[in-house]
Amino acid sequence: MIITLFLIRFFDIIFSSLAIVIMFPFMLPIMLTLKLTGEHDIFYRQKRVGKYGKEFSLIKFATMLRDSSNMPGGYCTLKDDPRLLPMGGFLRKTKINELPQLINIIRGQMSIVGYRPLLRCHYDHYSNKTKQALHNIRPGLSSIGSIIFRDEEKILQSIADIENRVHFYNNVIMPFKGELECWFVDRYNILNYFKIIIFTFVCVVNPNTNISKKMFSDLPEPPIELTSFYVNRKGTNDN
Repeated sequence: MIITLFLIRFFDIIFSSLAIVIMFPFMLPIMLTLKLTGEHDIFYRQKRVGKYGKEFSLIKFATMLRDSSNMPGGYCTLKDDPRLLPMGGFLRKTKINELPQLINIIRGQMSIVGYRPLLRCHYDHYSNKTKQALHNIRPGLSSIGSIIFRDEEKILQSIADIENRVHFYNNVIMPFKGELECWFVDRYNILNYFKIIIFTFVCVVNPNTNISKKMFSDLPEPPIELTSFYVNRKGTNDN
């Protein structure tokens, strides 16, 4: 395990450093556009739960209004959410809004692959078993949970009532996400690290892909409340 942690940290530093150098010229126009539009914020910082259950400041490109969490919808974001900034939809759909987290990786607060760092209020919906499993692992820029739930906004949008939407997120989505993240921790090795990186790129290029079963044959099955969403993805159960 110590060798695995060392290798993953080594690749985290190498890959995130290269990505910052290569992507910076492409990020400059985005930063300029964000500064000139919306509320003129380039970055969005939010406290998330990380390794050892400690909070850190996660960095993203700003995609929503500053006070969006206190507006109708709260922390649940929909596909065409009215709280999105002019570039917000594009940045979220392409996952470009996540790129500033490369800084979190360099700082040692995150890994390229891990579990997605959550708000404390959402993290608290994980079972004690899940929290214990995640305790010693860095959260990731990508995770098996975030890949499988890449249609999360579409799923939540199908539930009209805000109260029911929050209930569904907390009591159906979150427990299954916890299962997926625990699945990854139980198989925490350099091979799965690279497989999830590849899987992430595939999903960004082709969001409707259904190759998760081919890459990870033993993923947990979704609860019945979520089955239809995955069956409807190209007509095949994606996980």
